Amino acid sequence: MTLKDTIVEGYLEGKAKDVICLDLRNIDGAVSDFFIVAHGDSATHVEGINRSIYKKCVKALNEKPWHEEGKGNSEWILMDYVNVVAHIFYKEKRGFYNIEDLWGDAPREEFNNTENA
Repeated sequence: MTLKDTIVEGYLEGKAKDVICLDLRNIDGAVSDFFIVAHGDSATHVEGINRSIYKKCVKALNEKPWHEEGKGNSEWILMDYVNVVAHIFYKEKRGFYNIEDLWGDAPREEFNNTENA
């Protein structure tokens, strides 16, 4: 299983909402191969998604993020695995930063968490 797929599984196990993977491999100036974006409904939910991704990647691939930011306020946690960057937003912050539209020319894959419907 790839790092990207493992991170997506971590999102889904953490019950993240509206998971979208942006494929940046053919985008000029991209800093990573993939951005994966999702949100939670509360600071506690965002933190839980963060823990779910972290545990899933360590257990399945023995991979830890190279860098993490935003864990202090849990409005936007960024987990940088170098080739894959996971963005976990509090719902309102996701709409404000709108990363999906910033990278609107990137191919996207959407993952629906059926438990959230």
